[in-house]
Amino acid sequence: SEVFMNLRVVSTGAGLIVLATVFFFYMATLTSRPTDPAEMMRTVGMVSGVGAGIGGAMVLFGVFRRKRDRS
Repeated sequence: SEVFMNLRVVSTGAGLIVLATVFFFYMATLTSRPTDPAEMMRTVGMVSGVGAGIGGAMVLFGVFRRKRDRS
């Protein structure tokens, strides 16, 4: 019986996606403070996108990569 899913990698990737989303929406509430809100949201969007992209890659690797045999 082969186990394809590595649950720790999948849960860490899903957590990164959630954290990136929360970070994006939290920073969106702070756009009234900086001098250039458009530039701040552009930067926040890039950072959140990278975090969510890494999380998505971790989820894919965790789901499709086979676990090594420990024997």
